[in-house]
Amino acid sequence: MTEPVTTSAATSAADSVLDRARAVLKVGPGEARPLALSFAYFFCVLAAYYIVRSVRDEIGVQLGKDLQAKLYSVVFVVMLLAVPLFGWIVTRFPRRQIVPILHGFFILNLLLFWMAFRGGVQSPTLQAMFYVWVSSFNVFVVSLFWSTMSELWSSDQAKRLYGVVAAGGTAGVFCGPLLAGLLVGVLGPTNLLLVSATLLALGVLIAHWLRADPTTKTDQSVAEAPTLSTILSGAVNVFKSPYLLSIATVMFIINLVGTFFYLEQSRIVGEAGMTAVERVQFFARMDLIGAVLQILAQIFLTGRIIERLGLGVAACALPLAAGIGLLILSRYDTLAAVAGVVAMQRAIGYGISTPAMRVFFTVLPAEDKYKAQNFIDTVVFRGGDATGGWIFGPVAKHFAMSLSSVALLTLPLVGLWGWLVLRQGQVHASKTSVTAKPY
Repeated sequence: MTEPVTTSAATSAADSVLDRARAVLKVGPGEARPLALSFAYFFCVLAAYYIVRSVRDEIGVQLGKDLQAKLYSVVFVVMLLAVPLFGWIVTRFPRRQIVPILHGFFILNLLLFWMAFRGGVQSPTLQAMFYVWVSSFNVFVVSLFWSTMSELWSSDQAKRLYGVVAAGGTAGVFCGPLLAGLLVGVLGPTNLLLVSATLLALGVLIAHWLRADPTTKTDQSVAEAPTLSTILSGAVNVFKSPYLLSIATVMFIINLVGTFFYLEQSRIVGEAGMTAVERVQFFARMDLIGAVLQILAQIFLTGRIIERLGLGVAACALPLAAGIGLLILSRYDTLAAVAGVVAMQRAIGYGISTPAMRVFFTVLPAEDKYKAQNFIDTVVFRGGDATGGWIFGPVAKHFAMSLSSVALLTLPLVGLWGWLVLRQGQVHASKTSVTAKPY
């Protein structure tokens, strides 16, 4: 006769834990299931990417810093060619079909690369193609994810919940390198591509469940008749809107400065005398440390910082960290220094500043949530990489600039970046109601 009481007590305890979790995470009525699905969707996307990222970074070390800098320009050209195609897909197909179409394309690509590497093709040309592909693939799938999120969540909801949503990606950042580090010694780098493809397929399934959830309000409209104007409207709108242009400028600077850190990381690791497997494991461990710090920030800090200090202050955490990192590297040119700086950048960037930056997109019209956001996330994003690749690669080498000189000369750009995000936070506040909706 005591079993029902025990069961009831267990159920009550479980409900109490869930209630406390909802209170800590600030989850409102009807938000728990789509939030969990959003978390899982982002987990699959970033776990898939970070598994192949370790392989890409190891190939990047083989290719060398100078060639990597040039490949950033190739990635930028790929972005320019791909954005009109993305605009055509968004215009031609209903929103619910966009994720399956693009994920399916990338899964096919992974299988083709797997077959080529598995067949023994290890030419520098194929390695460079894979490097360019991974550098292009990740921005598209991440941009597509955030476009879906900005369509699903309102600005007020995003301020509360984007930290938790981003934590799903960080969990993927954590598990992706962990899987890569554990499996590369058993499966080898090539077979990691199959693991990545499986996770992308699971992401398609979760995205379908998310759109089918009765509490979501994602756009289910039918396709439009594509024209050149509608295909390129995202790019055009970025340059017509001061609000979007400011976001684009910040994104450009973020990746220009980020390229400096990445190239120095690659150079220092390449000079450390590691084997290919040791380099993959090193990159995986570094990503793992960053992921732990990110997820703690996203769950316990991001929402509170945004609500109490504002979006601008939260977004400004990353340029502050970048400035500190530049000062450190201008003095200490070591493997430990670059690993610590890059881990700090990723933790603060993905943990606090990126969720804040993504809230800026929630006030846009539906079309811009896909097309303009994608243009910024791809062409502008990789444009910053390409520019950084040339400035911190061939140009710095031509003028025989030291690491210290380059780092210090980059500091004013970081100051501009900080000023822009603080101002962007003020503009966003003027576009939304002063009083947040209750949850």
